Amino acid sequence: MDLLLWFCGCLLAFLSPSVKAEEGASEPCGGYLDASDAGYITTPGYPLEYPPHQNCRWIITAPEPSQRIVLNFNPHFEIEKLDCRYDYVEIHDGNSESADLLGKHCSNIAPAPIISSGPSLHIKFVSDYAHQGAGFSLRYEIFKTGSDCSRNFTAPTGLIESPGFPDKYPHNLECSFIIIVPPSMDVSLTFLTFDLENDPLPGSEGDCKYDWLEVWDGLPGVGPLIGRYCGTKVPPEIQSSTGILSLSFHTDMAVAKDGFSARYNMTHKEVSETFHCSNAFGLESGKITDDQITASSSFYDGHWLPRQARLNYNDNAWTPNDDSNREYIQVDLHVLKVITGIATQGAISKETQKSYYVTTFKLEVSTNGEDWMVYRHGKNHKVFHANTDPTEVVLNRIPQPVLARFVRIRPQTWKNGIALRFELYGCQITDAPCSELQGMLSGLLPDSQISASSMRDIHGSMGAARLVASRSGWFPNPTQPIAGEEWLQVDLGVPKMVRGIITQGARGLEGSTSTENRAFVRKYKLAHSLNGRDWTYITDSKTGLAKIFEGNSHYDTPEVRRFDEIVSQYIRVFPERWSPAGIGMRMEVLGCDLPGKNSPVWTSISFKYEPESALLRHYFTTTPSLSAVCDFEQSLCGWSADPQSGVSWTLHTAGGGGGHGSHGTRLDLRKRARLLSPEVGPEQGPLCLLFYYQLQGEAQGSLRVLLRDSDQEETLLWSLKGDQGPHWREGRTILPQSPKEYQVGGQERRRRGQNTVDRLNSGGSFLRGFNGIFFFLRSEESRWLNVVEMFGNVELEHLKS
Repeated sequence: MDLLLWFCGCLLAFLSPSVKAEEGASEPCGGYLDASDAGYITTPGYPLEYPPHQNCRWIITAPEPSQRIVLNFNPHFEIEKLDCRYDYVEIHDGNSESADLLGKHCSNIAPAPIISSGPSLHIKFVSDYAHQGAGFSLRYEIFKTGSDCSRNFTAPTGLIESPGFPDKYPHNLECSFIIIVPPSMDVSLTFLTFDLENDPLPGSEGDCKYDWLEVWDGLPGVGPLIGRYCGTKVPPEIQSSTGILSLSFHTDMAVAKDGFSARYNMTHKEVSETFHCSNAFGLESGKITDDQITASSSFYDGHWLPRQARLNYNDNAWTPNDDSNREYIQVDLHVLKVITGIATQGAISKETQKSYYVTTFKLEVSTNGEDWMVYRHGKNHKVFHANTDPTEVVLNRIPQPVLARFVRIRPQTWKNGIALRFELYGCQITDAPCSELQGMLSGLLPDSQISASSMRDIHGSMGAARLVASRSGWFPNPTQPIAGEEWLQVDLGVPKMVRGIITQGARGLEGSTSTENRAFVRKYKLAHSLNGRDWTYITDSKTGLAKIFEGNSHYDTPEVRRFDEIVSQYIRVFPERWSPAGIGMRMEVLGCDLPGKNSPVWTSISFKYEPESALLRHYFTTTPSLSAVCDFEQSLCGWSADPQSGVSWTLHTAGGGGGHGSHGTRLDLRKRARLLSPEVGPEQGPLCLLFYYQLQGEAQGSLRVLLRDSDQEETLLWSLKGDQGPHWREGRTILPQSPKEYQVGGQERRRRGQNTVDRLNSGGSFLRGFNGIFFFLRSEESRWLNVVEMFGNVELEHLKS
């Protein structure tokens, strides 16, 4: 009898799923889901107990065969734990149970994120008749990689938003937003809204463990990190003059918030030979935010905080908890700046009416907030004389301006007690004429353009020689080098007007000793070259011999050395004297573009559509470093015409403005001429794309650079609209690393319908509406690459000969 009852019970349990489906039709369990829009799957009754006898199946499908799906489980996960024999959730990598099993889960620990290998997932949930739990809730969505959400910005102003804004951002993002700034321009970034997941535990604000936004003064992971931000506090306004400002956005698989919105604006930098490096940095005005001001301690009653240390602040000042010369107040300027002066002030207590002020102080500076140098005048620490009463403002000029990002004031003596209000003065390095940073700090110059006579770390990267951005530095291989034999070299890519150099010591190699952390070069010579073979030293005007430049006296503090302008592509530093720990160096080059891009060599490529033709001219400068770049003199170097464009390409050489021309009657502007390049392999990069363009004429249109992956999906990288004048201009954009192969495309669009051409003659009148683009593509891992996809959609204005 017991056996019969057991058999009936098993039969009932076996049949119960179909019964349950009829009884529980009001609460769906399973189905087919489209991943085009993110959604949720929950067990019936969640977060309460799920019912017994469940057998639910979901099939999730992405719209494109190349897409993948990611599942993120809510941490509140509870399924009966008995080796997942009775109650469980099962995920298969396909649209059926026969697909590969990605996981079978139970207990009260939520699974890690699960990512499909293809466009579908099969999810099965089973429960028996016994114990139940809360079940699970998961979010499904299309898996996005960094290249899918990354963008470059080159317009003078623009809006940067988190993906999906103003809706909640997706999970598992790694996005890069790179603002590329033309020479002689600065960029400012202002956040409008900000809401990212933060650690809810008290005292953990600023840790940013889960979701965060990083801002870099250069390329992500290459230039110096300005800050990492999360939570709901809006980041401060950020300014940069390095030529690149980048944002890296990271999200995890759990909580999603509303994200961020920020506006950037580029402004032209006005430079003058008579400029004064004495601008207030913004303590008094509030441009420097409260978060940028910190201190060793503050007085316990909360009325003398670091944020009250602003010059002429009307409510007390900063006071430490103890009056001691170990106390300090610190300012983070966000980027490297030249500091030329400090104004100080004491305070009268609002509560007691008693006077307090600092009579002397010392100054400490740092580029990274970790390695500090006490400012010296001569061989001794400089003691600055400050105030003699609580209200007077006393200005101290710094005898030799110093380059730093972090500044500390450390009071030495005081009257009645320490109370301090102050302002900092100085300027940007780039405020001086022809003093643009040439790309060592920002990462615009790839590692392949940095070289040296030798390196101690044979497996190290030449990026170690980057000013500030590097955490180590360049060390030559010999531990006892000979003066003038070792050298560090930078290839600027093209000839530039060079006007100065910034040098810095080195922190040391991985696993190095404390003494190696203090290596720097005391004196050096500078040589320059246009071809990398023939070198000329910068000479002393008095002696006519190679000039000996004063280098560094500390391993962290950079030193700027300027000289008369020279035209050069290669700069080489020869250490002559160095610290007891040996030679250690990081560097940057200061300069500007040559006026007018002298002596270009011209090559032309024409495309033909049926009997009509038009001429595109492509500009580049022939230099030894570009020897690996196709010059189109003899062939298209592996480029091929797009068979879908209906346009063929032919090669022409125009010399220096020869008389090549072509005749045509009408050009259909709805057609595109595309020249396809070889593909860039997966995981290459990031790549720096340098090109020259000319966009002229009354017609309204745009010139664009796009990235096309192996699935024929295109991403806009760079865009320009309107008449840009008759001159050839330099454009730059960064190509992100991608898990897929891709190509790069330049596309020129016009908005008018058709135009006629009587004669196109490069030797006659200038052709209005004349457009051309040529790309130089270079990689940090290799030499110059010729990887280009070119689109043409050209309008030519009517000309009379």
